[in-house]
Amino acid sequence: MRAVLPGKPRRKLQAVCTGYWDDRRLIAYITGNAFVILTAPNFILQTIYDDDDEYLDAIAIDEATGKIATCTGSTIRVYKPYGQGEDALKWSLQHSFSIIEPASDSATTLSWGVAEELLVGGVGLTLYSTSDTPSTVWKQQLANPLKLANFSYDSAYIASTGKYDRLAKIWRRLSFGSDDTRFDFSYLPHPATVTSIHWRRPYHVEQTIENVLYTICADNVVRIWAATDPHGLQILQLWAQIDLRESIQPRGPALKESSNIRFAFIIDSRDFMLATEHAVQEKTSAEDEDHALAHLVEVANRNPEVCIVFDEASHMSAWGLENVGCKARQTANIFNVAHVDSVGLGLPKDLDDEAAYIQFYNFCNKSGGGLNLLIHHFDGKIELFESNVADLFDPSPRADRFVAKGIWTGHTSSIKKIVRNVSGRAVVSRTDGNESIIWKHMDHENGTSVFRQSIITEQEHIHRICVMRKGNFVIFLHHKRISLWDTRSFRGQLLASCDYEVIGKPLCILMLPELVKEGPVAHVATITSKMRGIVWEVQLPQRRESTAQTNGYHETCIREFCRFDLGYSDDLSYVLPVDPAGSPPVISGFLDTFARDIAISYTHSGVLRSWTARIDLGAKKVDWLQTCSVDTGICEPALASGSSIRKAALVNSNRSELTIWDVRGAQLEFAQDYESQDTIQDLDWTSTPDDQSILAVGFRFRVVLLAQMRYDYLNKGPAWASIREVNIRDMTPHPIGDSTWLGGGNLIIGAGNQLFLYDKEVDTSTPVVTDLGLPHRKRGWDLFEVVTRLNGPLPVYHPQFLGQCTLAGKNVLVQHILLALFKTLKFYVEGDALENNLGMDLEQFYTPSDVSQPTKFRLCQSDFNRQYDEEDIETVTAGVASAINEKLTKIALPQLSRQEQIHLADIVECVAIVEKQRRSMDDNAARFMLSFRQHVLRRGRAHEVLLSWREINWAYHSNSQDILVDMVSHQFHGKVLWEHARESGMFMWMTDTTALKAQFEIIARNEYTKTDMKNPVDCSLFYLALKKKTVLQGLWRMAAWNREQTATVRLLSNNFHDKKWKTAALKNAYALLGKHRHEYAAAFFLLADCLRDAVNVILNQLKDLQLAIAVTRVYEGERGPILKELLEDKVLPLAAQEGNRWLASWAFWMLHRRDMAVRALISPVYTLLETPQSPDLQAKLFLTDDPALVVLYSQLRQKTLQTLRGASKVTPKVEWAFVLHNARLYDRMGCDLLALDLVRNWEFLLPAPTIFKSLGGPNPLSMLRRRSSLVVADLPTPPRLSVDGRHRPPSSVFEEPESSSLLDSFGF
Repeated sequence: MRAVLPGKPRRKLQAVCTGYWDDRRLIAYITGNAFVILTAPNFILQTIYDDDDEYLDAIAIDEATGKIATCTGSTIRVYKPYGQGEDALKWSLQHSFSIIEPASDSATTLSWGVAEELLVGGVGLTLYSTSDTPSTVWKQQLANPLKLANFSYDSAYIASTGKYDRLAKIWRRLSFGSDDTRFDFSYLPHPATVTSIHWRRPYHVEQTIENVLYTICADNVVRIWAATDPHGLQILQLWAQIDLRESIQPRGPALKESSNIRFAFIIDSRDFMLATEHAVQEKTSAEDEDHALAHLVEVANRNPEVCIVFDEASHMSAWGLENVGCKARQTANIFNVAHVDSVGLGLPKDLDDEAAYIQFYNFCNKSGGGLNLLIHHFDGKIELFESNVADLFDPSPRADRFVAKGIWTGHTSSIKKIVRNVSGRAVVSRTDGNESIIWKHMDHENGTSVFRQSIITEQEHIHRICVMRKGNFVIFLHHKRISLWDTRSFRGQLLASCDYEVIGKPLCILMLPELVKEGPVAHVATITSKMRGIVWEVQLPQRRESTAQTNGYHETCIREFCRFDLGYSDDLSYVLPVDPAGSPPVISGFLDTFARDIAISYTHSGVLRSWTARIDLGAKKVDWLQTCSVDTGICEPALASGSSIRKAALVNSNRSELTIWDVRGAQLEFAQDYESQDTIQDLDWTSTPDDQSILAVGFRFRVVLLAQMRYDYLNKGPAWASIREVNIRDMTPHPIGDSTWLGGGNLIIGAGNQLFLYDKEVDTSTPVVTDLGLPHRKRGWDLFEVVTRLNGPLPVYHPQFLGQCTLAGKNVLVQHILLALFKTLKFYVEGDALENNLGMDLEQFYTPSDVSQPTKFRLCQSDFNRQYDEEDIETVTAGVASAINEKLTKIALPQLSRQEQIHLADIVECVAIVEKQRRSMDDNAARFMLSFRQHVLRRGRAHEVLLSWREINWAYHSNSQDILVDMVSHQFHGKVLWEHARESGMFMWMTDTTALKAQFEIIARNEYTKTDMKNPVDCSLFYLALKKKTVLQGLWRMAAWNREQTATVRLLSNNFHDKKWKTAALKNAYALLGKHRHEYAAAFFLLADCLRDAVNVILNQLKDLQLAIAVTRVYEGERGPILKELLEDKVLPLAAQEGNRWLASWAFWMLHRRDMAVRALISPVYTLLETPQSPDLQAKLFLTDDPALVVLYSQLRQKTLQTLRGASKVTPKVEWAFVLHNARLYDRMGCDLLALDLVRNWEFLLPAPTIFKSLGGPNPLSMLRRRSSLVVADLPTPPRLSVDGRHRPPSSVFEEPESSSLLDSFGF
């Protein structure tokens, strides 16, 4: 945590207290109806809110027991500490009681005595015992209400004084018995009002000392009273006095009149001795003679109390009081310790206002540290300073006598809203009492980095706030009025206001992008619930030091500039400004979709729209443009937030589910249901300097920071992850009111009347950050660095990059990268820096492989070349692969997690195998093999049981399927069961019907032999799909153990072409369905030749789409009606619902509609179906896109004439958008080099000459830029017409083809 603003201290004489208890320093103060307990400038132990809304009046800590007492009105509350042994120190309410007589009495002052006695002062003095049930020990009515009443440390005396009283009253305790406690009293007369009283404190609680009282009086004199004459009439006698006005003498002629005000406090001997010990310990290391320290030691040897005096001009004098209270008083007992200038405490210059009053508290901790000084300013802040007393009393001039340790301030009531300016360098926090404070955010080495700049108290309800010009000006939007405030001074001043009337309820206030940055004129707009709006022109005052406007004085004003109507108001739910992220909004010359967004709107049905605007000063209007629109499908969103770099977050109606959207790509990136854990209250965006987004999700007591992750299509990894959780429950019981981002990744949270400021530090124990494997370093890793690691460009040896290169067909490049890794790892020692691109030339990544295939592999780095000329390696052989993997088992590579390193080792092995079988394996087979190996690796961890349809497509379009079948079989040790075949998608991608049936029979055999029992039931479906009833009969004959054997053998021996036995088979099927034996039931449907019913059972009861397709393909062949129906009615609607383009493309290809198979890779699937399916939320997930789609598209579109025809239906604009979108996806995956390669080397098809009017239309080959000889002519042959227009029968005689058609079919 960077800083704490625990709340605004009350303007009371006893608002602050401090004590040393249980080996820790406690500082407590009251703020509003709460009090805060702190141990360090930025460490809150606890905040306790009263159930009552009444503000507290006083607070006191008991150094003996750690108890804390507070009072409000006539109610006293006592809090007792617990949990100090378990290091979980907290206070809880022990007693709450009221002053009974007189009823109108209210407590104003509290003081702890010995034995848990509490002295309460108001109209009278009352002493309570609080050790058990509170009881009144002594009570005394007074003529004057009390201002101050303090116990001496041994409880032998009480000193009290009333408001404006010049008599201090001393009460002497005559008996300590609880039954009969009595006091007598005498007066200490003063010439003017007594302003402060202070009893001398002992070294430790048990020590008995002479009681000495210090009083400060309005006549600028400190008087010291002690019991020097026990037989005198007075209890205490005047021992000495210090004239404060005389104690600071002017050093120069000009200061005679200016220095009138005096401030004074006493440093007790115990604190002075501790501070001196600390100063000596700190200075002992210095070699040279230290005059300041020598002077201090000389003073300390006299064991004095010290009286410190300041004036308003930062002069200080210090006086030592030696042998205070001794009977024989000498003048030498008071001596000057120091007289120094420029103390720099920022003390008030005049005391006309009550807010200028200040109070001092000083202490020194036994655990170490210098002299601490607390200054309670009555304008609403407490400052904490620390000083080394040797430096403090050093006679030579110096500036560092006091070091600022922190400022405690805040609000007095609950914070409702926090609004930032664009840069995040200024924020306004507003309470439910309409008090607004402007805070400036500055980065400082030590102490807090948020400073209170100005306070605005506005009676009228503030609807919306806009912060301008680094927090120097603030605009308030009220319901019928807009006002401009100047916040450059401590009290905000109203500069101008303007009334308005508008249709609908104003929803937001927006800063419009300016033509001149930070100019004297600004424009703000509001948009209402009817999508109407007003733009105001705000004329700001010139900067105080600016003299640019010499002839004209700009009058500060706010006036209406124009009105507008955006439409879209039918279903509107809300409009709000986007959170500024990335670079600040500067207006560009054009109003287009590249302009920065300034607002986001959402409807009740969940449609998000982002908006940008441009001011046209000449025409006095504002042009608006809708930049993006996303239909999220989330009805009645409770909360939304957008960032200016096109990210948006949406929360559902019951505030439990969060979704994050990429507005530009209309993609869902993240969805999480927090269920009943907590309700989401707030969403805030920020970004790193390189435009990576971070979202703060606010709950009641915690804020979760979500960071962008790289897209990972191979592992289906999440695109966002939690990297830090900030929990405030330990510090305050009050729920969070609001939170927002400051500049530089700092987060400010408002809860109750407190503000908490968190820096960029990251919790390295979160799983995501741990997986990064960040090297340990002293400074630690900050938020921005971690997010860049999570979402920045990948090193080229990363498995994701290598996997994407393989999918993109860059096998040569993968070889080059792995060889570069091989040579780098030879001399690599763990901990060394490893270049992201392994020293390779960047051109290798984006130059097409057919252009630049070097015969030998060379590294760019010359020092490697010298050593390896003799053993240049061309390819990744099995030897190279094992050498790399041996290294990978021993060392951890930077930027790779352990799991990623295992994946890398597997890719290395795969590349070696592919290289070995390169002559017999095509690129698509290599793609499938890599993906299948990776799938097997993570099978134990992942939720994915099946290989995805992407992999199935690669294998489906491969010409090396026999190798792939062998590989899958080898993976499962030659015993491929149906579950394994389903996992590998084997029966979806095998195209050879004979091989398909042979493999299906192998499955049938393996299913039969998978158990020792060898149950024919297990394989019935498979053998009957193959129409091999006789084999099944033979298996049943051997199953003598099965009690169904006899009946089944008898049944199977019949002829099922006969209607009677078909009916018998159907009856059996329905009976088995009733017994929930679904697979066996499907087998009997096949026996009855009811393929459709069998397929329905497999789909609806077994929920196995692959099995249904496999059985259909085996049973009725490739072009059967049931397969067509299954693909059209089940597979394609499923693809549309899930947004699965891979599945759709495969299904269309199976249906021999290859033109549609190509289009399905580019267009959303639901747009291609005759009966459109509505896609669900998952269909919008980023995983439905995949840059590998662009690879398959470029491969398929020129494969056959049909696919070329399909590609011609894709307009160049759509294809252009598709390529750019995929380049952005590569970028989000960290594969920026592949994105560059894509946009640099993509070839667009030539425009189709004309639309294919008829099948005999223009040749699709004319669309290719480079003619390929491998384009398959699969368009149906048009029926030829005779001269008279009738169909001509095919000729039975061979006709010589024309030369042009011959050349065309070969692609020339």
